[in-house]
Amino acid sequence: MKKSSKYTHLLNREQAADYLGIDPKSFDKYFRSHDTLKRFMIGKRERFTRSALMDFISKNLV
Repeated sequence: MKKSSKYTHLLNREQAADYLGIDPKSFDKYFRSHDTLKRFMIGKRERFTRSALMDFISKNLV
């Protein structure tokens, strides 16, 4: 993960993938496809919080 000061509280798909250090297509496949990942809709646009991403990772570690 990258320094959190670079990112706003709500991240779009590309920012969330960059924050996690993965490709946006991998983010789609391994993160967005799960209903347990909390997200916000602003109009038709999906947004993710950094804390929701970290919670999802900690709950889904193998």
